[in-house]
Amino acid sequence: MSTWPAPSSRDRSPASSTPPSMDWRGMSGPETPEGPDEFGQIAEFFRPLTRGEPGAFDLLDDAAVLPDSGADQVVVTQDALVEGVHFPPGEAPEDIAARFLRVNLSDLAAKGAEPFAWLQTLAWGPGWSVDRRRAFARELAREAEAFGLVLLGGDTVSTPGPLMVSGTFFGRCPPGGMIPRSGAAPGDLLLVSGPVGDGLLGLQAVTGAIADPKGRLARKFRRPEPRLDLREVLRRCASAAADISDGLVADAGQLARASGCSIRLELERLPLSPEAQDWAARQASPEAALLALATGGDDYEVVLAARPDHRAELEEAGCTVVGVFHVGAAEVLHEGRPLDAGAGGWRHG
Repeated sequence: MSTWPAPSSRDRSPASSTPPSMDWRGMSGPETPEGPDEFGQIAEFFRPLTRGEPGAFDLLDDAAVLPDSGADQVVVTQDALVEGVHFPPGEAPEDIAARFLRVNLSDLAAKGAEPFAWLQTLAWGPGWSVDRRRAFARELAREAEAFGLVLLGGDTVSTPGPLMVSGTFFGRCPPGGMIPRSGAAPGDLLLVSGPVGDGLLGLQAVTGAIADPKGRLARKFRRPEPRLDLREVLRRCASAAADISDGLVADAGQLARASGCSIRLELERLPLSPEAQDWAARQASPEAALLALATGGDDYEVVLAARPDHRAELEEAGCTVVGVFHVGAAEVLHEGRPLDAGAGGWRHG
């Protein structure tokens, strides 16, 4: 995923002064002046998220047994969010919780998987009072119930640095149904499942850099919609797929590299929201505006490869053809003219 600019480096406390780890045995402890202690917080905040799943052992164990998936494939993904890196400092606990779940579910959506459970690691930073932690947990519970997820366990610690939350998410696919990155072939169409560039503009709206009178762009950044609704059509039609987290150009390029081919992407074919169209129309260079939207990241739509005979079904499902996979050099074009797309999106250091 693309990232909010990281804060400047700061002095760290020596290791000996770091607060001790809070494990997940989940025994309720005594109340502190601020509320329940570490174990009590686990019992209150996170045990309800297991929703009675036997394999979670009420978070009283150091491990979990995956729910019986029969003959299905179990698909696993993992991602982390760091305050001040993946989202601006000071975001509401509820929005952080929702974004955490949704960006991970986006990975499973691109694989054609049905999510069912997760493990998480939380590092609470300074300023995360019991009330803020409780708000985070409440929203996490609401989101998990909406998406049919159960929490299996994890770890919680305190840190002198910013908040960090990391999750390992599990989904199911029919045998052989997981859609890899490596299945594209020359001649396959390059498609996207929805508007490109709203993630970039959403971050600018969240930080106040652009106006967002309806709040739609900010919501797109804070609460992206994982494309789980496309699961069945992707299984039928997609030969390769990934979610757009680092930028369309970068993520399409990852499909091509994994598949041993290249992309030809035509920027004028990008699907854009009304807000992105308005923004692009106000920029001095149309091609530079489209390139920025195609490399900004955080869209959490699906980029995919498919044979031409699947085009009609995918377009009926809302996907848009934006190019092709081919043999030769990668090309990003605007009205036939090649552009330098640089890295194509966010590169993790």
